[in-house]
Parts: sequence; structure tokens; C-alpha cells
Amino acid sequence: MSPLPLRLEPGQDLRRALEDAAAALGSAFVVCGIGSLVNPTLRLAGAAAQTSLEGDFEILSLAGTITPQGAHLHMAVAGRDGRVVGGHVCHGNRVRTTAEVLLVRADGWELARELDPATGYRELVAKPAAKGQVDAA
Repeated sequence: MSPLPLRLEPGQDLRRALEDAAAALGSAFVVCGIGSLVNPTLRLAGAAAQTSLEGDFEILSLAGTITPQGAHLHMAVAGRDGRVVGGHVCHGNRVRTTAEVLLVRADGWELARELDPATGYRELVAKPAAKGQVDAA
């Protein structure tokens, strides 16, 4: 396992910054993340469209996978009233003060996303890497 701890700064797009950082690893698991966002955007369970929330929010949990074919990230956030909302992380989530995230490359594995006819989505496929190959970067 190859860990990459990150600190994202105010104004950075959370998802885009994670995708860029994971590209240097080839692919990665987002093991955990905390921090804060302003006006976060999530795609809620079963929804076709994004939901935008107004105000300052704390990231309570952030996890997922990032491959060269795309990211699958989930996040739970809480607003000033303590209400928690969770869903898929969209682009455009701006860091408010900080985001502290741990990415981990699974050495010896090739991670990709392929269309699964059963779900209709590009789902994670993990295969042992070819000998001498660390990742499918």
C-alpha cells in the first residue's frame, strides 16, 4: 500500500483535486477525509440530478475509489444545524478552510471502471497487476 496524505486549500474543487492527485498514483482508494465546504453539491441516492446545499458545511466522512476511467466518491456533510446529508460527490465542491484526505494506492492491483450491464453504471473492477507492474497508470 502506498499512502498519499493530502491537505486541500480554500477554494480548491474537492473532487477535481482528488482526481488530479490520484492520477499521479494511477488509481487510488479514498480511505478517509474531513474538512469543510461552502455550498456543497451532492447527488443523493437514486436521484438523477445534483442537489446544491447553501452555507458552510463540515465534511464528516469521505470515501471512495478513483481510477483513470472516473471516480466514485461518497460524502456525508453537516450544516450549522447539525443536519447530516450524504451522497455522491460532484464536481464544484469548494473547500472552505481545509480538506484533509488520505489516498492509498493498492500496490499489486490494477483498478479500472467498466460498464456493468446489471447496473448500467461503470463499476469498479480490481485485477491483480501483471508481474512487474505496480498499477495501470
